Amino acid sequence: METVRTRFAPSPTGFMHIGNLRTCLYAYLWAKKHNGTFVLRIEDTDQERYVEGAVDVIYSTLKKAGIEHDEGPDKDKGYGPYIQSERKDIYLKYAKELVEKGGAYYCFCTKERLATLKDENGIGKYDKHCLSLSKEEVERRLAAGEPYVIRQNIPEEGISEYDDMVFGHISVPNKDMEDEILIKTDGMPTYNFANVVDDHLMKINYVIRGVEYLSSTPKYNLMYDAFGWERPHYMHLSPIMKDAQRKLSKRYGDANFEDFIAKGYLAEAIVNYIALLGWAPKSNQEKMTMQEMLEQFDVDGISHSPSIFDEAKMRWLNGEYIKELSIDEFLKYATPYFDASKVAGKYDYRKLAELLIPRTEIFSDIPEKINFLEEFGEYDVEMFENKKMKITKEIALMALKKCEEILPKVENWTNDYLKELLTNTAQEMQIKTGQIFLPLRLAITAAASTPGGATEMADLLGKEETLRRLRFSIELLEKNM
Repeated sequence: METVRTRFAPSPTGFMHIGNLRTCLYAYLWAKKHNGTFVLRIEDTDQERYVEGAVDVIYSTLKKAGIEHDEGPDKDKGYGPYIQSERKDIYLKYAKELVEKGGAYYCFCTKERLATLKDENGIGKYDKHCLSLSKEEVERRLAAGEPYVIRQNIPEEGISEYDDMVFGHISVPNKDMEDEILIKTDGMPTYNFANVVDDHLMKINYVIRGVEYLSSTPKYNLMYDAFGWERPHYMHLSPIMKDAQRKLSKRYGDANFEDFIAKGYLAEAIVNYIALLGWAPKSNQEKMTMQEMLEQFDVDGISHSPSIFDEAKMRWLNGEYIKELSIDEFLKYATPYFDASKVAGKYDYRKLAELLIPRTEIFSDIPEKINFLEEFGEYDVEMFENKKMKITKEIALMALKKCEEILPKVENWTNDYLKELLTNTAQEMQIKTGQIFLPLRLAITAAASTPGGATEMADLLGKEETLRRLRFSIELLEKNM
């Protein structure tokens, strides 16, 4: 079997779109599954879109995502340069060769002439005007220094066909394709030409990319055929959508890998989730390590339909990853969020971590989960009324007064001891444990939802602050009975 060689060829535009990262991941998984080679190539032929520092973003993203390339600008294995702007002379050489083979031609048409080819909707198609120029005239105009482009020469009749690994047999009438530009007036190649030349010279035999190239692939195949090169295998991927109508968009902060990292997602969880956007493993397993994805990845599981990006699902998956973190690992990610909260520096971060690990989906939720600790004050005592737990304000007040009686005597102020003490107290009072635990939690937090129960909150707050808040709530209840 041939050695599998795949590539990821991003444009350095400043950020990594989730869709691009999925393409990268699938190309990586396909190569590694078959003990092949995964190549990183920088496609910077569109200099207008180039963003300074964007190549560093690409390297950083792949590193965080756990995707390691075998070849690339920093790992030249003999197929470089791996940056398109450094390959300009290569493209011009092959473009001229394609002209000699009849697969392309020089075009000297001005912008003004091209504008006349557009219809009332601004849609135009090049009319092959310069294809009829004699070789002598072409040479004369080149010698005179006239600006030119090189266009692909697509047959006017017939059908171009190929088989895609995902979408099956694809056929496109040649008349529906245009003689698009391969080499621009500045001598730089267009994407259409550069990727064909690079893929051939770098021996890329599996091209994995977005479905938007499905119908234009016949143009690339015509170039392969004209050169006499072997066509690669193609795997086209359906888009990732925000909803049924809209694609993911950077405008809404939901398309960028770094945006999700900044929101407090773990890179492993993001990669795991996007792997499932358009692919379903036969095992139906959802939480997977990179190794498990590699072992299970198969083209049969790739969907033809667009995938809807469900951030709620990714939040859940991220939470599953967080649950597996040690306290030290959790603190590495959580500390900046603790420091940005209202409780910064006022509580034991390790105790907070113990409470939050099983209750956190994304790290940016942390401030909201713990700010109540510093927001204690007047509140609506109606929250003590709980029909399900059979708690009234009267029962709550009774339970809180009992707590005020026994808690000052406690010397071993720990969660475990307090829990045992209050459980025994409830039995002595012949009430349900919830009828003492819930009132106490509400009394010392004034929050309907907290990342822990009454004794965990008391342990976190400490004895003095717990008793202060308990007295405050008792007085508030008595005043509002």
